[in-house]
Amino acid sequence: MSPEAAERLLRPCLDIDRWVRVLIEDRPYARVADLVETARRAADPFSEAEIEAALAHHPRIGERATGDSAEAALSRSEQSGVVTDEDVQRRLQEGNQAYEQRFGRVFLIQAAGRSAEEILASLQSRLRNDEETERSIVADQLREIAILRLAGVVSP
Repeated sequence: MSPEAAERLLRPCLDIDRWVRVLIEDRPYARVADLVETARRAADPFSEAEIEAALAHHPRIGERATGDSAEAALSRSEQSGVVTDEDVQRRLQEGNQAYEQRFGRVFLIQAAGRSAEEILASLQSRLRNDEETERSIVADQLREIAILRLAGVVSP
């Protein structure tokens, strides 16, 4: 696979230049597990600027990503379990607004396999965090999302 094709495959998983570059430069990988381990190492730590850049691509939890990009399709798939009743949807919207006011960024959680109620409970709990704790959680969630997406695109 050419470096350009590898970049097209990797970038929807996590649109952070350094992360993508490391994964491309360290090729070839003998096993998928080796690629995933390299991805995990390259993601630890992310800089504040990298986290903020990556968050710019994430829709609010409970809102469907728009567009026809691979990243938007991944986000729609990950949030497929967040379809819920009007009350929970309203509380998610209110929680998103409160989170953005408190922390100045979109609430990020690895949503795949989680119900709207689980996500709402996490959102409400995380609103009590201080900035440093929340920054660490966001970085962890970003890594989880990237690794999950990567495993999904490279596994048969």
